[in-house]
Amino acid sequence: MVGGDVTGEIENLIAAVPQIGNVFYIMGKIGEGTFSSVYLAVARLKSGEDSKFALKHLIPTSHPSRIAAELQCLTVAGGEDNVMGVKYCFRKNDHVVIVMPYLEHECFVDILPFLSFQEAKEYMFNLFKALKRIHHFGIVHRDVKPSNFLYNRRLKQYALVDFGLAQGTPDTQIELLKVLQTKKQGSCLQSKLHTVSGNIPVPREVVLPSSTKQSVKRHWSHLQINPGNNGKEGLLGGCTQRSVFGERNFNVHSAVTQEVNTTKNIKQSKSLDATRKLPVRKTVSTKNAASGMTRKAASLTCDCFAKDQVCNICLARSRQVAPRAGTPGFRAPEVLTKCPNQTTAIDMWSAGIIFLSLLSGRYHFFNAADDMNALAQIMAIRGTQETIQAAKHFGKTVLCSKELPAKDLKMLCEGLRPLCTPTSSSEPEIQKQRAALQMKAMENQDGWFNKLIRVTPYTDRCSNVVETFTNSLESEQSNMNGWNTVPDEAYHLLDRLLDMNPGTRITAEEALLHPLFKDLIGTHLCKLSS
Repeated sequence: MVGGDVTGEIENLIAAVPQIGNVFYIMGKIGEGTFSSVYLAVARLKSGEDSKFALKHLIPTSHPSRIAAELQCLTVAGGEDNVMGVKYCFRKNDHVVIVMPYLEHECFVDILPFLSFQEAKEYMFNLFKALKRIHHFGIVHRDVKPSNFLYNRRLKQYALVDFGLAQGTPDTQIELLKVLQTKKQGSCLQSKLHTVSGNIPVPREVVLPSSTKQSVKRHWSHLQINPGNNGKEGLLGGCTQRSVFGERNFNVHSAVTQEVNTTKNIKQSKSLDATRKLPVRKTVSTKNAASGMTRKAASLTCDCFAKDQVCNICLARSRQVAPRAGTPGFRAPEVLTKCPNQTTAIDMWSAGIIFLSLLSGRYHFFNAADDMNALAQIMAIRGTQETIQAAKHFGKTVLCSKELPAKDLKMLCEGLRPLCTPTSSSEPEIQKQRAALQMKAMENQDGWFNKLIRVTPYTDRCSNVVETFTNSLESEQSNMNGWNTVPDEAYHLLDRLLDMNPGTRITAEEALLHPLFKDLIGTHLCKLSS
């Protein structure tokens, strides 16, 4: 059944893009994101069979070049190695509908408690296959999470979806991602007109109405920016900043907007300071009353230091703007600290968070309200020392008021998992003591780990688990789905995925060759040879 609100949405979609109604019967809405809505539809094939498709309707305010880039990612990299492809594309005016194969899939949080370790291992192996493929084409997905990696448990089918936030590496093979990079670097300041060069590769299956074919290139070219309108574009550009999980989306055109505003501020600065002498470089000293020691502050070239105002010179300075789109809880440390040089390593970090949820049985594992709390939660796991060293690698300084040691990932995951999947310890009392010590060691000031458990205190739960072990230890161990024998290789891979330093973080290609997957590598090679 389709609710009244959804029925209205479907009617509006068909009214906006009438071609859709001539081909598909839309059954209902199956997903909704910040920039799109996804519907389940059925089409009658020439063979007389009905086939299901997923229709992704991009919001009209999406930037045309961003839509074009997403389409090109799907057509160039999609269709193989667990990466979703595209079948058709429809457009009328500023409404775009991408038609993709429909993969019936389960909700990650619903099946998480019931997955065997072998299934979890296969899940990660297939995720790495998808990441290896898109990284080969120079695509950084930027939003890897369970809801974007569809999984059919019964058929063992997988699909990486949603390239709406994708960016390109310096050597990307996706031409339209290169265009976005060029805009990000400020080439748009050369002129008020943006030109999207290159055609969108359209697969053979794609059917575009004749009116669309004639105007699609014209619609995605020559976009006008009006710098006088606070850096926002008109209807076609649709670059008005939209909130993503309560935060600004810096991924789409934020750099362009920032540079336009910077140029504007520089002009204002010149006009306001024309009759004023430039301030002389000066050194400001502050005195520490407690220690009686005096230290020199950095030399400044402005005249607003230690005042409750900001001068035009400071306003004219370019602020650091770095991509930080993605989902809270899955953002890599270099994203949280606004590192400007972000690579495919951020996708591998997100994959590591998924693996952490699989091994611990906890989802969402990280849940913070802002970037700084998110970084603090990561430091509670990885330790402050590794965080500080990694920050230095990408030119950042992290100051910590308290030093925290890194947690043992194996003890952490096994300490959170025993309620449904007890460990292989043969002595319940020893396990109880160890679990209590683990929990005490994992607690921090804001009680984050206690909130993670959500239910009764851990020690009470351990008592129940111990009682269960005492009554039927053998039967429980025979129904463990492999979680009582998780090899150390799993935690070694997890450690490599959650490497705070993106330069030494494991790649998707390296992960596929990890010893954890030795039983799957042979099967994968056999499929390739056949």
